[in-house]
Amino acid sequence: MTKAIRMHETGGADVLRWEDYDPGKPESGEVLLRHEAIGLNFIDVYNRTGLYPLPALPSTPGMEGAGIVEDIGKGVTEIEVGERVAYAGLPPGAYAEIRCVPADRLVKLPSNISAQQGASMMLKGMTARYLLHGCYGVKPGDTILIHAAAGGVGLIVCQWAKHLGATVIGTVGSAEKAELVHSIGCDYSIRYMEEDFVSRVKEITQGRGVDVVYDSIGQSTFMKSLDCIRPMGMMVSFGQASGSIPPFDPGILAAKGSLFLTRPSLMTYTAKRKDLLAHARDLFEVVEKGAVKIEVKQTYPLSEAAQAHRDLEDRKTTGSTILIP
Repeated sequence: MTKAIRMHETGGADVLRWEDYDPGKPESGEVLLRHEAIGLNFIDVYNRTGLYPLPALPSTPGMEGAGIVEDIGKGVTEIEVGERVAYAGLPPGAYAEIRCVPADRLVKLPSNISAQQGASMMLKGMTARYLLHGCYGVKPGDTILIHAAAGGVGLIVCQWAKHLGATVIGTVGSAEKAELVHSIGCDYSIRYMEEDFVSRVKEITQGRGVDVVYDSIGQSTFMKSLDCIRPMGMMVSFGQASGSIPPFDPGILAAKGSLFLTRPSLMTYTAKRKDLLAHARDLFEVVEKGAVKIEVKQTYPLSEAAQAHRDLEDRKTTGSTILIP
């Protein structure tokens, strides 16, 4: 019998339980995957608390992993037993030693990308891809503001945006995190607990504002972020770590300069397999050429997923964190 983290109810980190788990045999269109590494993401917290409910309880959370294919079901032709693969997105269930996964959600890992890198970058890296190429096409000369620049998505966005020729402004919570983001190419860091980030952005951009804001914080940053954007610029709200954004009058977008607003998700941008493969291809390309460096900053045993959640919520982590079965 293998093990998995199981949830029987929503709530705090203590609802994550390390239990015996039988993944069963792969059905038609599925593969049986033995995880080598599992990604930790803030959406896992949203699933755990019930903000983004899982399909049913009890359930195994987790949206990202990498490992070795042990068995395949009927009709699977693109994936073979023994291949190294990675995935990110629905259906949940990554917090397990072994699981069944739809084959059309898997991508083959290049030989020079480790399982730990794969598990730590698929969801965050493909998120960065749709942020920079889908929501708003970042190009040379653009200036962007990325909140939580020292987080998993933030570090990838900073590097990838610099590769695209943009000027990058990032908000961080400490001097250590400021040093980290500068080390990977962020042009300006703003320590949001000590500085007013709106004033600093206006100072940096000489009053113009940025072309696009990428905001995964939500409630505490959303309205002020709108004041950072140039007329007809873009606000990309892709998370809510500080809480949900209250309802607001869309006329505010007109008053602040005819702004565009989008609330995207990776699941929409990669719903079609051809789009999933395109996102993965572009991510692997910038990683393999060294434009984006993927470093695992923290590891936890899978059995200690609850502690990993606590540290993530308390902002004690930087960059990518993985769970090891």
